[in-house]
Amino acid sequence: MFKLIFIKELKEIIQSSRFTISFAVCSVLIILSFFMGAQNYLASQAQYEAAVQENRKQIAANTEWIMVNHSIMLPPQPLMALVNGISNDIGRNIEMSGRGELRADNTRFNDEPIFAVFRFMDLEFIFGIVLSLFAIIFAYDAINGEKVGGTLKLCFANSVSRASFIGGKLAGSFVGLSIALLIPMLIGCTLLPVLGVQLTSDEWIRLGIILASGLAYFGLFLALAIGISAMTNRPSNSFLIGLVFWIFAVLIVPRASVLISGRMIDVPNVDDITSQKNRYRTQLFEEDRPKMSSFKPEGTDPQNVMQQFSSYMRELSSKRQEKIDAFTERINEDYENKRREQEKLALNLSRVSPASVFTLASTELAGTSLKLQNRFMDSATDYQNVYGNFMQEKTGENQGGGFRMIMITTDDQEEPEYLDPNEMPRFEYKPVSASMATASSMTDLGLLILFNLLFFGGAFAAFLKYDLR
Repeated sequence: MFKLIFIKELKEIIQSSRFTISFAVCSVLIILSFFMGAQNYLASQAQYEAAVQENRKQIAANTEWIMVNHSIMLPPQPLMALVNGISNDIGRNIEMSGRGELRADNTRFNDEPIFAVFRFMDLEFIFGIVLSLFAIIFAYDAINGEKVGGTLKLCFANSVSRASFIGGKLAGSFVGLSIALLIPMLIGCTLLPVLGVQLTSDEWIRLGIILASGLAYFGLFLALAIGISAMTNRPSNSFLIGLVFWIFAVLIVPRASVLISGRMIDVPNVDDITSQKNRYRTQLFEEDRPKMSSFKPEGTDPQNVMQQFSSYMRELSSKRQEKIDAFTERINEDYENKRREQEKLALNLSRVSPASVFTLASTELAGTSLKLQNRFMDSATDYQNVYGNFMQEKTGENQGGGFRMIMITTDDQEEPEYLDPNEMPRFEYKPVSASMATASSMTDLGLLILFNLLFFGGAFAAFLKYDLR
């Protein structure tokens, strides 16, 4: 009987006008998200390559390495465009120095501020918001609708067990709607290489897991709607209860978790931290000012005096920078520890919502979770050491955070050669691998499966006690 109920449910789903409309809307949205994601990635890639070329031109226009201002940029990734996460909210450019604190500037919203208001339409938005709501709209009357229409009592006039009926109902609804969603997903995946977006095998694996987790997320809301329908007698009541649950799960709980964690764990304000750093830097400079005034050179030759003064200033600057670095490291470590503690609490609280669980899983798999900023800054810090050694070799000093003196002479010399930008060490950002992303998202993927089991089991148990009269 399970098979008969399963096939019957598939036929009813496919032949219903509700399915036709839902399928059409979802197909358009999913394909549109792939298309817009591909276009955004190609535009970001072109902008990134233009910025790299401009940086190389700036290097090639100089004749002395000490005059170079070098910047590194976060390279765009295809999955960042499909699942945005925080990729548009963090700085993409870092002005490089051989030492001192690095800071990322220029977010995507600096270029396109309109998206800061309306955000981007990506796969996480479509699954997390649109399809979860469609699941409730589609299945809110799956049981009580048949009761009101009289078909439920007619069905059980035959030798049909409750377990076979609800099992076939759940399986038929999920399989029928999932197959319908797979069609636009496959079309969207086909669009990527056609539009010129080439994904690596690693990225295809991660995208496949994202889409599978999206179907699991859709399935749990479908099971929830069927379960609510099996606990109420009127379709209007089940729709209202399902809508209230959706509002709390998708809109309220994720935001409330951030507010609660912010109240429970106090994180220092970024402006206050910056002010402390600036005050300490000013304090050290004021302490060194008397030393600068008391400088006494040996000899009277102007060029020799300038060299002695430059060496003396570099020594003071180096010692001052060591103190600044130690202070900055200490205050940054305290800030990071408290911030990560707050983030951990907020994320754990938000995981009571399946919507938050899906968001965390999909952004982790796409490489656009909160870890993206840390990976970019860690890569920049590693590159800073390479860049500092390179500049030390080229200029004789490690630039950044200190005093710089440039001597200009008017003696007749040979025309200097322009710099070769190929000599500059290249910055390499290593995106998260499929194995690392899967391992990091395993908790949330497991919770998605758990929510599915709970909601499917709840719907099953609710129908076993349902009044068929």
